[in-house]
Amino acid sequence: MAVEEIHAEMVSSVWKVLVAPGTPVAAGDTLVILESMKMEIPVLTERAGTVRELHVVEGEVLQEGDLIATVSDG
Repeated sequence: MAVEEIHAEMVSSVWKVLVAPGTPVAAGDTLVILESMKMEIPVLTERAGTVRELHVVEGEVLQEGDLIATVSDG
């Protein structure tokens, strides 16, 4: 079973969460939308699978490298 970990690429806040654990996703689907410097930044999955864990909530402030979600194909 392959697992993809999705991390924050910059300091940002979680503007909107679009998935929950157990949600099936396709490659390129948006999991959450972050906000940084008044810009909306979609966070995408690179693989099809199922959201296993979601580590963020709306309004939370993230630091670069913080874990957002894990997606597995199994």
